[in-house]
This record gives sequence, structure tokens and C-alpha cells, in this order.
Amino acid sequence: MLHNDLLQIKEKELAGRKPFTLRCCMAAGCMSSDSKGVKQQLEQAVAEAGLQDQVEVRGVGCMKLCCQGPLVQADPTGVLYEKVSPQDAAPIIAALNGAQNNLAKSDPNAPFFAKQHSIVLANSGIIDPERIESYIAADGYLALHEVLNEMTPKDVVEAMVKSGLRGRGGAGFPTGLKWGTVAKSAGAKKYVICNADEGDPGAFMDRSVLESDPHAVLEGMAIAAYAVGADQGFMYVRAEYPLAISRLQIAIKQAKQMGLLGAGIFESPFNFNVDIRIGAGAFVCGEETALMASVEGKRGTPRPRPPFPAESGLFGCPTLLNNVETFANVAPIYRKGAEWFAGIGTEKSKGTKVFALAGKIKNTGLIEVPMGTPMRTIVEDMGGGAPDGGKIKAVQTGGPSGGCIPSQHLDTPVDYESLGKLGSIMGSGGMIVMDETTGMVDVARFFMEFCMEESCGKCIPCRAGTVQMHNILDKILQRKATARDLAKLEELCDMVKNTSLCGLGQTAPNPTLSTLRFFRNEYEELLQPDKFGPRGTDAATAQPTAATQ
Repeated sequence: MLHNDLLQIKEKELAGRKPFTLRCCMAAGCMSSDSKGVKQQLEQAVAEAGLQDQVEVRGVGCMKLCCQGPLVQADPTGVLYEKVSPQDAAPIIAALNGAQNNLAKSDPNAPFFAKQHSIVLANSGIIDPERIESYIAADGYLALHEVLNEMTPKDVVEAMVKSGLRGRGGAGFPTGLKWGTVAKSAGAKKYVICNADEGDPGAFMDRSVLESDPHAVLEGMAIAAYAVGADQGFMYVRAEYPLAISRLQIAIKQAKQMGLLGAGIFESPFNFNVDIRIGAGAFVCGEETALMASVEGKRGTPRPRPPFPAESGLFGCPTLLNNVETFANVAPIYRKGAEWFAGIGTEKSKGTKVFALAGKIKNTGLIEVPMGTPMRTIVEDMGGGAPDGGKIKAVQTGGPSGGCIPSQHLDTPVDYESLGKLGSIMGSGGMIVMDETTGMVDVARFFMEFCMEESCGKCIPCRAGTVQMHNILDKILQRKATARDLAKLEELCDMVKNTSLCGLGQTAPNPTLSTLRFFRNEYEELLQPDKFGPRGTDAATAQPTAATQ
């Protein structure tokens, strides 16, 4: 495979395009509502109308407005049909010739679409994820060619540092710094791992990227491997994502056949292979050391750090580990320039962020916005606000590791530092909206139950502390708790946060702490009077009791 070969594939693909295209969403959400049947009926209607030379029916990835699926968009008119059924195929085909129909349509110019800034999702809903030619026609693998032929590994790392990209898995660690550390680590063998073990409730960003644009992730991994000196990559995907796994398998096979993975990529000395490892659905395996243990065939439990994976990771070798969205940002950075990427977002949070909007909100689905976008813009303008005339009460970001941000802080810019000040985190990008019917103590209990069940049990603070915190939250909701229990809950939060081994335990108290900070009255309203008052005092006199003197 040479540069000219890429250009020829692109030219052939573009030249073969037909006057009309019907893009049918074939991501998991729409497929669950029979978009496969919709696509089949569209193809049949095209054949019956004798329009095979005029109309292409293309299966594509996520078209973002998931709540209105199945979605079909007609090009070049731009009409976006929503909640399409197989019976709607004939009217859609007839409309291409100017006929009118009464099918439900979404406005492609509505804020949900107009305020998006797509980098990671640029190809989502546009290309056919199961055809590498479709990705190449969108300038796919050009960045990899440029990197291999015009840049040294050091140049690649320096460009990544200049871009300001930070890890999109949640911690926000500078990607260039991580790459540089692995590149400098001594070792005859190095690895690159893509963390696709997306486990936050309400999060589906990484799944959608893998289903919609798998080659973008593979190209990003290959560029990263060249930068750090690795020749083997692993894609760690949870087993609950069968469609994503299938499309990754297809993409890897196609890339190998074209010489874009494997030995001598672009006839250079660079070799890189990618294998898939399927996780069994343990949330803790999203933690990098637990993930690597699972790839090695061991039980997925975290280990103390240092040593860090950049120095001693998979099989004891230097290992670079980033998540799906991080790798999906890589190729655009080298195709358009580090300065271009650094010009998007805020001073400390560069680029865009993909969010999965879910919960009590009108428009559920995927959005991608520049870092620093006010949360109100995301939730009220793009998301449409709470349904049925309700009012937004809070927004939970960061999954079980994040916090609940009250409505009075909706003007907060969404970036790493601003969310941290409110006791939440960016996380991988889940954003769950709650209206005034939501009880915040119940929310805290839900996430604590999740962390309690997903704890690997290796360290006592997380194993026992999450159980005790869940029990107290349950006791509060049953109206059996007192102020002493609430004080004990806060003590446990502090202990678990500061003494747990890995990020699961260290962040498990966050939903509880944030709801206590902003919605403490909801806790206090559920408490029973305590004749002993606060722990160790008498309620009437607030003097130390005999037991504590």
C-alpha cells in the first residue's frame, strides 16, 4: 500500500457515488428498533422503482439523535426522517422524486445538530463502518501515511504535546506526556492498549464510536504505536458490545488485507498488529492495571502503583493505554495540525468532548461540543430541557465516579477544572439529567449499590466501606436513620476516598458527597430525631454523655 493507492481508492469510491443517498442508522440503538428491516425495505423499494443506478442505500453508524431512531437521512436534500418503520420505505423513495409524505422529520438545523463540533464523530452517520473504502474516502489513513513517511517518533510525540489532548477516559492526563514517557522507557517489547471497557451506567460514547468509525480508532492506535516504539496492540472490549466487536473484527481484517496493519505498513519498517480481547463486564477492568491483568488471562484486579504501566505494564513491558475517544482524536490531529486542535476548547482543556445525554431530557443521544461549552447549552439548548414541562434539578457527570451538579450551576463550563471544583469529574462522558421528581438520596444509593457490586474486593476500604455506606443510605431512605448515621456516612466517605487501592473505591463516594453538598436538606428531611444528638453528645444539652467523658 502506497500513498497513491490510497488516493486511487478515494477517487474510485467518490466517483462511484450515486445522485441520491439514503443513510440508514445501523448502530445498536436503532438496530434494536429494527433499522435492519428498514434498510432492507429501502433497498427493495429502490429495486422496485428501478432506481438502482440513482439511489444508494448506505448503512451507517450512529446519527446522534438516538431517541428518535430508527433514523434515515436523504442526501443531498438533507431531510432527516425519524422513527422510521419498514412500511415507510416506499414513501421515502417517492419523496426523492418530489412526492410529498407525512412522515415524521427532524430539523437538521436544530440546536441539537447545529451546536455540535464533530471531530471524533465527524464520520459517524456518514460512512459505512463495514467498508474500509468508505473510511479512506473520508481521508482515512492519510495521517498514518504522513506520520510514517515525514515524521520521526519524537516529532509525533512533540506534536501530541502541542495539541494539548488530554485522556478522554476520565482522568484527563496529558496524552503527549504519557506517550513521551512510554517512548523513553527502556524495553525490547512495548504494547499499546485501547480501553473500550465502557461501564458507566448511561454511557454509550465509546460503543457508538466503535460501531460507527472503527478504522479511526485503529489508525490512532497505529500512530501511537509508531510514536512509542510498539509493534503489538490490544483492543479490550466488554462482551456486552457484540456489534462493536463484530465491526472491529471486520475493520482489522480489512486493514490487514490492504497492508494498513501488520508488517511493513506503507512499505516502511514499521510493523503493528492489533488483537481483540473481550472482557466479561467487570466495571473494575476499566482501571488500567486491572484491565492489563485481564488481558494477561488473570483475574481483573488492580495493583498498587508505582510501577506505572508506562514503565512496567502488560507482561512487565512498557505499555501505553488510552481509551477509545482519545485514540479517535489522534488521526485528525496529525491530518489538520496540532495548532488546529489546540485552538479548540479552553486554555487547559483542548479540543472537543463527546457526551451521551440520557435521563429526564427530551433529546437523548450523542453530542460532541468544544471543551468549555456551558452545561446549560448542552442540557437546555441541545438536549431540549426536561420533558413534559418539567424543570431540571441536577446533572450527573462522570458515572459512578462523578457527582451531581445542581441546576443553579448549569452555567458552569464543561471542562476538567470547572467540574472538579463542583465535586464532579468529566469521566468518560456520561451525562444523566434529572428533573424535580428525582430524589437525590435515591440517586446516591443507586450509584453506591453499583460500586458495591462492582468492587473487586481486593482492598478492605472499598470492599467493606461501600457496603456500609450503601446500608446507611438504605437506612436513610427507609426513614430509620438519625443524624449520627449521617455523620458516620460522611466519615466513611472520607475513609473510602482516601484509603482505597484504585479509582473505583477512591471515587465511589463522589455521588454521595456531591448530593450531601448540594442537596443536604433531602437527607435531613428523611432523618429520625436522635435523643443522643450528634455522636457522643446529649441532644438536649449538647454536653458530652457519660459514656464519652
